Amino acid sequence: MLKIYFSAEDILRTRVAPAADPVWELVLSLHLLPNGRDPLLAGWRRSVTRGLRQGRGSAGLRLLLALNPPRGYFPDFLTPYESLSGFEAGMEAVRGTPVSLLQRDLTLLATGNTLPSAAGALARGEPGTLHDLTDAMEQYRDLAIGPYWARIQAAVEADRARRARALLDGGVEGLLASLRPAMHWESGVLKVRGYPLSRELHLDGRGLLLVPSFFCAATPVALLDPALPPVLVYPVDRLGGLLPAPGEGAGPGTPDTGREALAALLGRTRAAVLAVSDDGCTTGEVARRLNISPAAASQHTTVLRNAGLLVSHRDRNTVLHTLTPLGRAMLNS
Repeated sequence: MLKIYFSAEDILRTRVAPAADPVWELVLSLHLLPNGRDPLLAGWRRSVTRGLRQGRGSAGLRLLLALNPPRGYFPDFLTPYESLSGFEAGMEAVRGTPVSLLQRDLTLLATGNTLPSAAGALARGEPGTLHDLTDAMEQYRDLAIGPYWARIQAAVEADRARRARALLDGGVEGLLASLRPAMHWESGVLKVRGYPLSRELHLDGRGLLLVPSFFCAATPVALLDPALPPVLVYPVDRLGGLLPAPGEGAGPGTPDTGREALAALLGRTRAAVLAVSDDGCTTGEVARRLNISPAAASQHTTVLRNAGLLVSHRDRNTVLHTLTPLGRAMLNS
Protein backbone atom coordinates (compact mmCIF):
# COMPACT_ATOMS: atom_id res chain seq x y z
CA MET A 1 0.00 0.00 0.00
CA LEU A 2 1.11 3.55 -0.75
CA LYS A 3 0.34 6.12 1.94
CA ILE A 4 0.50 9.80 0.97
CA TYR A 5 0.63 12.23 3.89
CA PHE A 6 -0.93 15.68 3.54
CA SER A 7 -0.49 18.78 5.64
CA ALA A 8 -3.01 21.63 5.55
CA GLU A 9 -0.69 23.37 3.06
CA ASP A 10 -0.58 20.25 0.87
CA ILE A 11 -4.38 20.15 0.72
CA LEU A 12 -4.43 23.75 -0.51
CA ARG A 13 -1.86 22.94 -3.22
CA THR A 14 -3.46 19.76 -4.52
CA ARG A 15 -4.95 19.97 -8.02
CA VAL A 16 -6.03 17.93 -11.02
CA ALA A 17 -4.05 18.10 -14.28
CA PRO A 18 -5.78 20.37 -16.82
CA ALA A 19 -5.99 17.71 -19.56
CA ALA A 20 -4.79 14.28 -20.58
CA ASP A 21 -0.99 14.13 -20.32
CA PRO A 22 0.37 12.89 -23.68
CA VAL A 23 3.64 11.55 -22.23
CA TRP A 24 2.03 9.64 -19.37
CA GLU A 25 -0.53 8.19 -21.80
CA LEU A 26 2.27 7.10 -24.14
CA VAL A 27 4.31 5.39 -21.43
CA LEU A 28 1.39 3.70 -19.68
CA SER A 29 -0.02 2.44 -22.99
CA LEU A 30 3.27 0.60 -23.56
CA HIS A 31 2.68 -1.33 -20.34
CA LEU A 32 -0.79 -2.40 -21.48
CA LEU A 33 0.28 -3.40 -24.99
CA PRO A 34 1.32 -7.02 -24.17
CA ASN A 35 -1.68 -7.54 -21.88
CA GLY A 36 -4.47 -9.14 -23.90
CA ARG A 37 -7.03 -9.41 -21.11
CA ASP A 38 -8.87 -6.10 -21.58
CA PRO A 39 -11.43 -6.47 -24.40
CA LEU A 40 -11.93 -2.69 -24.56
CA LEU A 41 -8.42 -2.32 -25.96
CA ALA A 42 -8.36 -5.37 -28.25
CA GLY A 43 -8.71 -3.47 -31.53
CA TRP A 44 -6.20 -0.84 -30.46
CA ARG A 45 -3.72 -3.53 -29.41
CA ARG A 46 -3.96 -5.40 -32.70
CA SER A 47 -3.49 -2.25 -34.75
CA VAL A 48 -0.54 -0.97 -32.71
CA THR A 49 1.18 -4.36 -32.57
CA ARG A 50 0.92 -4.65 -36.35
CA GLY A 51 2.44 -1.20 -36.77
CA LEU A 52 5.29 -1.97 -34.36
CA ARG A 53 6.18 -5.13 -36.30
CA GLN A 54 6.65 -3.02 -39.41
CA GLY A 55 9.09 -0.72 -37.58
CA ARG A 56 10.83 -3.29 -35.40
CA GLY A 57 14.25 -2.53 -36.95
CA SER A 58 14.47 0.82 -35.12
CA ALA A 59 17.10 0.83 -32.34
CA GLY A 60 15.24 3.67 -30.63
CA LEU A 61 12.01 1.68 -30.62
CA ARG A 62 13.74 -1.40 -29.19
CA LEU A 63 15.17 0.77 -26.43
CA LEU A 64 11.79 2.35 -25.70
CA LEU A 65 10.12 -1.05 -25.37
CA ALA A 66 12.91 -2.33 -23.13
CA LEU A 67 12.53 0.67 -20.83
CA ASN A 68 8.84 -0.12 -20.34
CA PRO A 69 8.35 -3.71 -19.18
CA PRO A 70 4.71 -4.77 -18.77
CA ARG A 71 5.13 -5.10 -14.99
CA GLY A 72 7.19 -3.50 -12.28
CA TYR A 73 9.43 -0.46 -12.27
CA PHE A 74 9.91 1.88 -15.22
CA PRO A 75 12.22 4.92 -15.23
CA ASP A 76 10.97 8.14 -13.66
CA PHE A 77 12.79 10.25 -16.26
CA LEU A 78 10.43 9.03 -19.01
CA THR A 79 7.50 10.99 -17.50
CA PRO A 80 8.91 14.42 -16.57
CA TYR A 81 6.80 17.00 -14.78
CA GLU A 82 7.27 19.32 -17.76
CA SER A 83 4.91 17.16 -19.84
CA LEU A 84 2.14 19.06 -18.06
CA SER A 85 2.87 21.75 -20.67
CA GLY A 86 2.56 19.35 -23.61
CA PHE A 87 4.34 16.63 -25.52
CA GLU A 88 7.18 18.73 -26.92
CA ALA A 89 7.98 20.16 -23.50
CA GLY A 90 8.08 16.63 -22.15
CA MET A 91 10.45 15.43 -24.88
CA GLU A 92 12.76 18.38 -24.29
CA ALA A 93 12.87 17.47 -20.59
CA VAL A 94 13.67 13.82 -21.41
CA ARG A 95 16.57 14.90 -23.65
CA GLY A 96 17.83 17.16 -20.85
CA THR A 97 17.76 14.51 -18.10
CA PRO A 98 20.90 14.77 -15.92
CA VAL A 99 23.32 11.85 -16.29
CA SER A 100 23.07 11.08 -12.57
CA LEU A 101 19.32 10.48 -12.89
CA LEU A 102 19.74 8.41 -16.05
CA GLN A 103 22.28 6.18 -14.32
CA ARG A 104 20.16 5.80 -11.20
CA ASP A 105 16.96 4.93 -13.08
CA LEU A 106 18.64 2.51 -15.50
CA THR A 107 20.51 0.75 -12.68
CA LEU A 108 17.19 0.15 -10.92
CA LEU A 109 15.59 -1.10 -14.13
CA ALA A 110 18.50 -3.45 -14.93
CA THR A 111 18.04 -5.19 -11.57
CA GLY A 112 15.18 -7.29 -12.90
CA ASN A 113 15.34 -6.77 -16.67
CA THR A 114 17.70 -7.41 -19.59
CA LEU A 115 18.47 -4.14 -21.37
CA PRO A 116 19.82 -3.66 -24.93
CA SER A 117 23.32 -2.32 -25.53
CA ALA A 118 21.90 1.15 -26.28
CA ALA A 119 20.98 1.43 -22.59
CA GLY A 120 24.69 1.87 -21.80
CA ALA A 121 24.93 4.87 -24.11
CA LEU A 122 21.71 6.22 -22.62
CA ALA A 123 23.11 5.90 -19.10
CA ARG A 124 26.12 7.97 -20.21
CA GLY A 125 23.75 10.65 -21.46
CA GLU A 126 24.95 10.46 -25.07
CA PRO A 127 22.88 13.06 -26.97
CA GLY A 128 22.41 10.83 -30.05
CA THR A 129 20.86 8.04 -27.98
CA LEU A 130 18.60 10.47 -26.12
CA HIS A 131 17.41 11.87 -29.46
CA ASP A 132 16.86 8.33 -30.80
CA LEU A 133 14.72 7.61 -27.73
CA THR A 134 12.55 10.72 -28.06
CA ASP A 135 12.24 10.15 -31.82
CA ALA A 136 10.95 6.64 -31.05
CA MET A 137 8.52 8.09 -28.50
CA GLU A 138 7.21 10.48 -31.14
CA GLN A 139 6.84 7.66 -33.70
CA TYR A 140 5.02 5.52 -31.17
CA ARG A 141 2.75 8.43 -30.26
CA ASP A 142 1.78 8.86 -33.92
CA LEU A 143 0.90 5.16 -34.09
CA ALA A 144 -0.70 4.40 -30.74
CA ILE A 145 -1.91 7.68 -29.23
CA GLY A 146 -2.56 10.29 -31.92
CA PRO A 147 -5.32 8.47 -33.85
CA TYR A 148 -7.24 7.90 -30.59
CA TRP A 149 -6.53 11.21 -28.88
CA ALA A 150 -10.10 12.53 -29.08
CA ARG A 151 -11.47 9.51 -27.20
CA ILE A 152 -8.63 9.69 -24.64
CA GLN A 153 -9.33 13.39 -24.09
CA ALA A 154 -13.07 12.73 -23.77
CA ALA A 155 -12.52 10.13 -21.06
CA VAL A 156 -10.21 12.45 -19.12
CA GLU A 157 -12.56 15.42 -19.52
CA ALA A 158 -15.45 13.33 -18.18
CA ASP A 159 -13.39 12.41 -15.14
CA ARG A 160 -12.36 16.03 -14.59
CA ALA A 161 -16.02 17.05 -14.61
CA ARG A 162 -16.68 14.45 -11.94
CA ARG A 163 -13.77 15.70 -9.81
CA ALA A 164 -14.88 19.31 -10.27
CA ARG A 165 -18.28 18.44 -8.84
CA ALA A 166 -16.65 16.68 -5.89
CA LEU A 167 -14.46 19.76 -5.30
CA LEU A 168 -17.40 22.16 -5.42
CA ASP A 169 -19.46 20.01 -3.08
CA GLY A 170 -16.78 19.04 -0.56
CA GLY A 171 -13.60 21.07 -1.14
CA VAL A 172 -10.25 19.38 -1.72
CA GLU A 173 -11.07 16.75 0.89
CA GLY A 174 -14.23 15.96 -1.07
CA LEU A 175 -12.10 15.68 -4.21
CA LEU A 176 -9.73 13.23 -2.51
CA ALA A 177 -12.61 11.23 -1.06
CA SER A 178 -14.10 10.91 -4.58
CA LEU A 179 -11.11 8.81 -5.69
CA ARG A 180 -12.56 5.67 -4.09
CA PRO A 181 -12.49 2.67 -4.44
CA ALA A 182 -8.86 2.58 -5.66
CA MET A 183 -7.91 5.09 -2.98
CA HIS A 184 -9.15 5.89 0.51
CA TRP A 185 -8.93 9.33 2.13
CA GLU A 186 -8.93 9.57 5.91
CA SER A 187 -7.43 11.95 8.48
CA GLY A 188 -4.90 13.57 6.18
CA VAL A 189 -3.69 10.36 4.56
CA LEU A 190 -4.51 9.13 1.04
CA LYS A 191 -4.11 5.36 0.93
CA VAL A 192 -3.61 3.71 -2.47
CA ARG A 193 -4.87 0.15 -2.33
CA GLY A 194 -3.17 -2.62 -4.29
CA TYR A 195 0.08 -0.66 -4.71
CA PRO A 196 2.90 -3.11 -5.52
CA LEU A 197 5.24 -1.66 -2.85
CA SER A 198 4.72 -0.72 0.76
CA ARG A 199 5.88 2.90 0.97
CA GLU A 200 5.08 6.31 2.36
CA LEU A 201 5.20 9.66 0.58
CA HIS A 202 5.32 12.86 2.61
CA LEU A 203 4.33 15.84 0.47
CA ASP A 204 6.04 18.37 2.76
CA GLY A 205 4.01 21.34 1.58
CA ARG A 206 4.45 20.67 -2.15
CA GLY A 207 0.87 19.51 -2.75
CA LEU A 208 -0.09 16.70 -5.12
CA LEU A 209 -0.78 16.76 -8.84
CA LEU A 210 -3.51 14.25 -9.70
CA VAL A 211 -3.27 13.08 -13.31
CA PRO A 212 -6.33 11.27 -14.72
CA SER A 213 -5.21 8.73 -17.32
CA PHE A 214 -6.93 6.59 -19.94
CA PHE A 215 -4.14 4.00 -20.11
CA CYS A 216 -3.43 3.75 -16.40
CA ALA A 217 -4.25 0.22 -15.24
CA ALA A 218 -6.34 -0.50 -12.15
CA THR A 219 -3.65 0.67 -9.68
CA PRO A 220 -2.63 4.35 -9.53
CA VAL A 221 1.01 5.17 -10.29
CA ALA A 222 3.44 7.44 -8.42
CA LEU A 223 7.04 8.35 -9.21
CA LEU A 224 9.58 6.38 -7.19
CA ASP A 225 11.85 9.34 -6.39
CA PRO A 226 10.30 11.26 -3.44
CA ALA A 227 12.41 14.32 -4.33
CA LEU A 228 10.57 14.83 -7.64
CA PRO A 229 7.39 16.95 -7.76
CA PRO A 230 4.67 14.67 -6.32
CA VAL A 231 2.43 13.17 -9.00
CA LEU A 232 -0.25 10.50 -8.72
CA VAL A 233 -1.65 9.09 -11.96
CA TYR A 234 -4.99 7.32 -11.61
CA PRO A 235 -7.25 5.43 -14.04
CA VAL A 236 -10.42 6.87 -15.57
CA ASP A 237 -13.43 5.11 -17.05
CA ARG A 238 -12.43 4.12 -20.61
CA LEU A 239 -15.94 4.87 -21.94
CA GLY A 240 -16.27 1.69 -23.99
CA GLY A 241 -12.66 1.56 -25.16
CA LEU A 242 -11.00 2.80 -28.32
CA LEU A 243 -12.30 2.66 -31.86
CA PRO A 244 -10.66 -0.22 -33.75
CA ALA A 245 -8.58 0.63 -36.78
CA PRO A 246 -10.22 0.33 -40.21
CA GLY A 247 -10.59 -3.29 -41.21
CA GLU A 248 -10.65 -4.61 -37.63
CA GLY A 249 -14.34 -5.41 -37.83
CA ALA A 250 -17.54 -3.86 -36.54
CA GLY A 251 -18.50 -3.63 -32.93
CA PRO A 252 -19.86 -1.17 -30.37
CA GLY A 253 -18.49 2.26 -31.10
CA THR A 254 -17.24 1.56 -34.63
CA PRO A 255 -17.65 4.26 -37.31
CA ASP A 256 -20.67 2.46 -38.80
CA THR A 257 -22.41 2.42 -35.41
CA GLY A 258 -21.58 6.10 -34.99
CA ARG A 259 -23.14 7.01 -38.32
CA GLU A 260 -26.34 5.16 -37.47
CA ALA A 261 -26.53 6.92 -34.11
CA LEU A 262 -25.85 10.33 -35.66
CA ALA A 263 -28.81 9.81 -38.00
CA ALA A 264 -31.02 9.64 -34.90
CA LEU A 265 -29.83 12.98 -33.54
CA LEU A 266 -32.21 15.21 -35.49
CA GLY A 267 -34.70 16.90 -33.24
CA ARG A 268 -35.03 19.90 -30.92
CA THR A 269 -35.07 17.93 -27.68
CA ARG A 270 -31.75 16.21 -28.27
CA ALA A 271 -30.16 19.50 -29.23
CA ALA A 272 -31.41 20.88 -25.90
CA VAL A 273 -29.98 17.86 -24.04
CA LEU A 274 -26.63 18.55 -25.69
CA ALA A 275 -26.81 22.21 -24.61
CA VAL A 276 -27.65 21.56 -20.95
CA SER A 277 -24.80 19.01 -20.74
CA ASP A 278 -22.21 21.65 -21.62
CA ASP A 279 -20.99 21.95 -18.01
CA GLY A 280 -21.98 18.45 -16.91
CA CYS A 281 -25.48 17.33 -16.05
CA THR A 282 -27.01 14.25 -14.40
CA THR A 283 -29.92 12.39 -15.98
CA GLY A 284 -32.26 13.79 -13.34
CA GLU A 285 -31.05 17.32 -13.96
CA VAL A 286 -31.59 16.91 -17.71
CA ALA A 287 -35.17 15.80 -17.03
CA ARG A 288 -35.88 18.71 -14.67
CA ARG A 289 -34.29 21.40 -16.82
CA LEU A 290 -36.07 20.31 -20.00
CA ASN A 291 -39.32 19.28 -18.31
CA ILE A 292 -39.20 15.75 -19.72
CA SER A 293 -39.49 12.39 -17.99
CA PRO A 294 -36.39 10.68 -16.56
CA ALA A 295 -36.96 7.81 -19.02
CA ALA A 296 -36.95 10.23 -21.95
CA ALA A 297 -33.84 11.96 -20.61
CA SER A 298 -32.10 8.59 -20.33
CA GLN A 299 -33.10 7.65 -23.88
CA HIS A 300 -31.82 10.92 -25.36
CA THR A 301 -28.50 10.79 -23.49
CA THR A 302 -28.02 7.18 -24.65
CA VAL A 303 -28.42 8.20 -28.30
CA LEU A 304 -26.02 11.12 -27.85
CA ARG A 305 -23.50 8.90 -26.10
CA ASN A 306 -23.66 6.25 -28.84
CA ALA A 307 -22.99 8.98 -31.39
CA GLY A 308 -19.85 10.01 -29.53
CA LEU A 309 -21.21 13.40 -28.43
CA LEU A 310 -21.60 12.67 -24.72
CA VAL A 311 -19.71 10.62 -22.17
CA SER A 312 -21.47 9.24 -19.11
CA HIS A 313 -20.00 8.27 -15.76
CA ARG A 314 -21.91 6.44 -13.04
CA ASP A 315 -21.20 7.21 -9.38
CA ARG A 316 -23.45 5.14 -7.12
CA ASN A 317 -27.02 6.00 -8.21
CA THR A 318 -26.13 9.06 -10.29
CA VAL A 319 -25.03 9.24 -13.94
CA LEU A 320 -23.14 12.40 -14.94
CA HIS A 321 -23.14 13.36 -18.64
CA THR A 322 -20.52 15.66 -20.19
CA LEU A 323 -19.69 16.69 -23.75
CA THR A 324 -16.95 15.07 -25.78
CA PRO A 325 -14.76 17.35 -27.94
CA LEU A 326 -16.96 16.38 -30.92
CA GLY A 327 -20.11 17.20 -28.94
CA ARG A 328 -18.74 20.58 -27.94
CA ALA A 329 -17.71 21.34 -31.53
CA MET A 330 -21.21 20.46 -32.76
CA LEU A 331 -22.81 22.60 -30.05
CA ASN A 332 -20.57 25.56 -30.82
CA SER A 333 -21.27 25.31 -34.55
